[in-house]
Amino acid sequence: MAREPREGGGRGRDRDRSGGGDREPDDGIIDKLVTINRVAKVVKGGRRFAFAALVVVGDQKGRVGYGAGKAREVPEAIRKATERAKRGMIRVPMKEGRTLHHDVEGHFGAGNVILRSATAGTGIIAGGPLRAVFETLGIGDVVAKSLGSRNPHNMVKAAFAALQKVASPRSVATRRGKKVPELFGRREAHGAAPTQEAPANG
Repeated sequence: MAREPREGGGRGRDRDRSGGGDREPDDGIIDKLVTINRVAKVVKGGRRFAFAALVVVGDQKGRVGYGAGKAREVPEAIRKATERAKRGMIRVPMKEGRTLHHDVEGHFGAGNVILRSATAGTGIIAGGPLRAVFETLGIGDVVAKSLGSRNPHNMVKAAFAALQKVASPRSVATRRGKKVPELFGRREAHGAAPTQEAPANG
């Protein structure tokens, strides 16, 4: 009886709920219900009601996904959304296993979010849908700000657009054919170059 409050039709924005992370202990994937809305379709003879759910899933180790599902009953809508979220999971590189490697911005429709890396102990400074994404992803220190639409679907999709842009120093070095120390050493090299070239030009 204690599990039934989900059926409230829920139009509240910050209705993050853990959707039963113990359902699949073998792969360690947890899911969170971001929002659920009651929708109506006008048909001959009246209106037909259904429920639309938005769910995010993750293993809290760098993999996360989202999905939407619609059905006549709440549990079925959540099940559909969870299955779609698991099929579309992405991997996000994390710095020290707790935050992002760099600041990043994401857009989707009218949604616009900015995600910033944070020092240890900062925690998750984000609200509503974005907090659910970070908790399932496993990020412990991050600052997020939504500057556009407050629609949960747009916010989540904008957050995923931003997360897909995150790159680790190792991946950048591999793509450029360099070693990781060379990426961070270029600043010092550029700073010394002008003083060495000046006498030659004189």
